[in-house]
Amino acid sequence: MSEGQGQVVYSKPQLSRARLAVAVIFCVHGSVAGSFATRVPWIQDHADVSAGMLGLALAFPAIGASVAMPLAGWVSHRFGARAALRGLLALWTLALTLPSLAPNLVTLCAALFVYGATSGMADVAMNALGIEVETRMEKSIMSGLHGMWSAGALLGSAGGTVAAHLGSDARVHHALAAAVLTVAGLVACQGVLDLRSAPEEEAPPRFTLPPKSALLIGAVGFCAVFAEGASLDWSAVYLKDVLDSSAGLAAACTTGFTLTMAIARFAGDKVVDRFGAVRTVRVSGAFAALGGLLVVTAPNAPLAMTGFALMGLGIAVVVPLAFAAAGRSGPNPSQAIAGVATITYTSSLIAPSAIGTLADATSLVTSFGLVTVLACGLMVFAGVLRTAGRTPAQASAPQAAPVDRKG
Repeated sequence: MSEGQGQVVYSKPQLSRARLAVAVIFCVHGSVAGSFATRVPWIQDHADVSAGMLGLALAFPAIGASVAMPLAGWVSHRFGARAALRGLLALWTLALTLPSLAPNLVTLCAALFVYGATSGMADVAMNALGIEVETRMEKSIMSGLHGMWSAGALLGSAGGTVAAHLGSDARVHHALAAAVLTVAGLVACQGVLDLRSAPEEEAPPRFTLPPKSALLIGAVGFCAVFAEGASLDWSAVYLKDVLDSSAGLAAACTTGFTLTMAIARFAGDKVVDRFGAVRTVRVSGAFAALGGLLVVTAPNAPLAMTGFALMGLGIAVVVPLAFAAAGRSGPNPSQAIAGVATITYTSSLIAPSAIGTLADATSLVTSFGLVTVLACGLMVFAGVLRTAGRTPAQASAPQAAPVDRKG
């Protein structure tokens, strides 16, 4: 490495290694989520809670994440980006063991609160480091990193499916998964950039409201995550109840939506490099809106499944680009990322219940009409992501205080 204007300049091989390390970390983070999701029925039986009680408990991960995410910036400032990510990721992977240990509703809610809090803080830290690597490589990588998260979630869910099929105790399954993922995460953290704040830089507040720069960017992420949450939780129900499809076909619709998102994220970086963030999100919003229109007008299951696939294609790269824009929107990237993440987590919290409430009052078709309107918002407000298209030198200019230290 060579010094340049107060910052360490990393070579291409070093940046490539850092990119690979962050990609593995995204995969580890997604694997935890996938491992948990597949064992929710076992956890419900073990805690002896009803479906309604389980729905209440499952709100606590988003609550915990929203409360704790602003802390991530302070932790990174205090301990350095690499050490902070190492600790936060380990807390997240180990938190996987908590929900399956809960014997009742109260302890389950507490366990899921901690699970969500550690998830959110690790999420902010790894996105901040991913944006640093992207800036220094001078090309888009955030979509691919989020694709690795999706791949990790698929891997974790596959392992959980096998464990559930074998009748494995979720406490044993999650303990083994947590051990493997903790080791993998700690090893991967050794390869990330070791970024530290300058001694004279003021520490960010431990708890704060999202900065103004994050609000509009977060609104774009809100629209995308609302459509994602609605589609993941309600697409199978839509096919079954509205179009009278079989259970197998309905489940295949959800799987197809998830795979479409993952594939689009892996391909998204090249598209962003070619057309820019704003144009990409506008076209993505058009795909998502077209997909929503197909869903609400579909007379049969194949057309509705096509609509859900188009929505997955349309929203796939929006959240990665929102995080990238947040990381370049002000003097404190972690605080801005935490603000956007808080807004998107809130969207994921309210989307499933909002769709259900509106469906009870009207119909599921009307509910997905709302999703279609929000998808149109991606086209209208895409311009707020223009900061993501600034050059790395411009993007890092407000952040002159942080100093890189080789670790």
